Amino acid sequence: MESRVEKAEGLFRAGYNCAQSVFAAYADLFGMDTETALKISCPMGGGMGRMREVCGTVSAMSMLSGLKGGNTDPHNEDAKKAAYELVREMAGKFKEEHGTIICREILGLPGMEESAAPSVRTAEYYASRPCLKIVRSAAQIIEEYLV
Repeated sequence: MESRVEKAEGLFRAGYNCAQSVFAAYADLFGMDTETALKISCPMGGGMGRMREVCGTVSAMSMLSGLKGGNTDPHNEDAKKAAYELVREMAGKFKEEHGTIICREILGLPGMEESAAPSVRTAEYYASRPCLKIVRSAAQIIEEYLV
């Protein structure tokens, strides 16, 4: 049986972005179908719309934590705090492993990409970027904190 970590990697290899790959690998555990998961998480790829800000996998971890235990009462400050603490803990684990949660820093880029167009997925693309490793790492953090 394929693990969820392998599922996330497989989605990335199939051409989905980093956020989609992580989010869709787990969303069904929290009652969401794959198509909806892919749609919701799509804009978070490439550090949100390829702006190279917060890594899409960190965004996916945050959204999954909300599906598991997010707050729905705007007056429940304790529940909000608990949700934020969980995200901070997972992001802290990610930062401990990778030095940052910022996409451009992970990729060694000076700033936002000029174009919103995604990079063509080739063997060279996968060989030159740490993204597959990052997808795997985020999935492992989800396994530790949410599953």
